[in-house]
Amino acid sequence: MSFETVDYELKDSVAVITLNRPDALNALSQQLTKDLRAAVEKTAEDKARAAILTGAGRAFCAGGDLKEMQDVGQAEGKVEAFLDAPLKALHNVVRAIRKAPIPFIAAVNGVCAGAGVNFALACDIVFAADDATFREAFVRIGLTPDCGGTFFLPRAIGEKLAAEMFMTGDAITADRALAIGLINHVVTPDLLIEEAGIMAKRLASGPTASIGRIKRMMNATFSNDLNGQLEMEAVCQLESGRASDFKEGVDAFFEKRAPNFSGQ
Repeated sequence: MSFETVDYELKDSVAVITLNRPDALNALSQQLTKDLRAAVEKTAEDKARAAILTGAGRAFCAGGDLKEMQDVGQAEGKVEAFLDAPLKALHNVVRAIRKAPIPFIAAVNGVCAGAGVNFALACDIVFAADDATFREAFVRIGLTPDCGGTFFLPRAIGEKLAAEMFMTGDAITADRALAIGLINHVVTPDLLIEEAGIMAKRLASGPTASIGRIKRMMNATFSNDLNGQLEMEAVCQLESGRASDFKEGVDAFFEKRAPNFSGQ
């Protein structure tokens, strides 16, 4: 399967999804939204055990495609038309990333703005090049955050810092993003994909189904109360304990060797 605006590669159980509209700084057009959702869903078809999301050229993603917003608004006769069905499609991509039972790693290069920031935050782990910048730019054109920004960002960095990023639209550096807990790792641009790949391969060789359950519990942790989360932990632990990877992990422990997890 090939895509018009996304490159997709599967190697050693790791899917690499690259937003590929470099001339537009990988702005989120309707076609890119469609392709990206299909690529995320393809990871399940391909039985990938980890995925990397990155961008081609000088940007990870510059946010929504303002030119297409204008064109859609003019065609529909209302300026907000792009913020209806096309926005719902973008939100479905965020849902797909969070529902995917494998770890998603964002490898952020260059410009990361608006919905691009929030797509990175929808991933489980974020690597950034040291020249990357992060900007919740919505307010600069009179809009409000979307694509899960108001869900992910306060949880990552706290309410006050999130409010400042949302309300000013100011850019922050990769080093600042690391310091406040927005991202996990900063590396040089030439090592970005390599370092993200090392992490992806490490996770892909792990107990994939258990990692998927961890992701499921992380999705629920801020909406559950303690009892609800304890119950969910018990259910997931029972599922994990019945799986072949648990037996392999225990056998490897007693045999003093590295486990060979099947992902089941």
